Amino acid sequence: MPLKTLLFYRRALPAAALACALVFFPYSPARGDDWPHWRGPQRNGISAETNWRDTWPADGPPIAWKAKVGLGFSSFAVAEGRVVTLGHAEGQDTLWCFDAASGKVIWKHSYPSELGDKYFEGGTTGTPTMAGNHVFVLSRWGDMFCFEAATGKVIWSKNVQKETGAPIPDWGFSGAPLVHENLVVLNVGDAGLALDKSTGKIVWQSAQKNAGYSTPLPMQRDGQWLALIGNGTSYVAVHLRDGKEAWRVRWITEYGVNASDPIMDGDRMFICTGYGKGGALFKLGAGEPEPLWKTKKLRTQMNPAVLFQSHLYGADGDTTERAALKCLDFATGDEKWTHPGFGSGAVIISDGKLVALSGTGELLLAPASPSGFKPIARTQVLGGKCWTAPVLANGRIYCRNSRGDVVSVDVRKN
Repeated sequence: MPLKTLLFYRRALPAAALACALVFFPYSPARGDDWPHWRGPQRNGISAETNWRDTWPADGPPIAWKAKVGLGFSSFAVAEGRVVTLGHAEGQDTLWCFDAASGKVIWKHSYPSELGDKYFEGGTTGTPTMAGNHVFVLSRWGDMFCFEAATGKVIWSKNVQKETGAPIPDWGFSGAPLVHENLVVLNVGDAGLALDKSTGKIVWQSAQKNAGYSTPLPMQRDGQWLALIGNGTSYVAVHLRDGKEAWRVRWITEYGVNASDPIMDGDRMFICTGYGKGGALFKLGAGEPEPLWKTKKLRTQMNPAVLFQSHLYGADGDTTERAALKCLDFATGDEKWTHPGFGSGAVIISDGKLVALSGTGELLLAPASPSGFKPIARTQVLGGKCWTAPVLANGRIYCRNSRGDVVSVDVRKN
């Protein structure tokens, strides 16, 4: 909960043609081992980083630094030696910028914000985006900021909800801003909102209907860039240049919680949500996407699964139940294994290994294999509630809990 991270209880939100025609994820100038935005460099939860230590001493790897950022479930963005995340305290949200190596606060910026504790603790749910020399942040109530990454200077700011009249969904706006060429695309309105990244001026907007909680996911089709966006009743593909709709898949989840980002693989698209809804694989063609299979064996309420070597890995179940970590075959939906008691945590993948943070703060490493979940290292890094996806960047794993306790776990090779 792009974690994007959305965080909710059972009756509330619990804080993503031909295969040859499909190309995903615009190039990012950040360093190869950075993690500049939600779900990482390729927006799929996978890091190409290999120079990190996967064998740990009995008491776990060293904690490089700790911090307290305030209530919330925002994940991290890491680029150019800086780490940013969000938290809430005393009627304010704060964007924190830390030195990645030492944890020293480089700068921070606070602004008034409601707690928004409807059926859950409240606090921040969306994740900042780092792009070039800037950091982009969208609050749950529509406050949008562009900061200078090095100093925290506000380049521009506005409240997009007040300007557009788009309704605030039940648990506020969430996801992470998508920076694409000259645009910043937000999950606001029926099918997104695009701002000029230099000025904040509206380039296009969609109908005044409830947004969902996913992060806009870019894809290229027939030479045209599109974004996949979850709203309260559907997942919609829109043209990035003008916001015009290409197609939509009707997808009804209880309370409008379409929170997990879609997962793309060539001309196939996987959509999955919680509250008992489950998932489905679709084939993209000339018209509306065609369903290939459906399942209730995987129900990702907040954090999307990760697709790796033709298999899906993710948390199945809602926050009110003891969610399990599961592996499914992407082509068929068949369940390959289940690891009970994982909770509403999240996984990423690096160097062929699952980097998994359980719902109670245990950090685990295991081969990403359909043959079973076989941890090779594990350590308790946090207490409390951990619904936020971890981040691995430049040999450090960043984790947080709902209280806003942050740890940087040092897994660099000597």
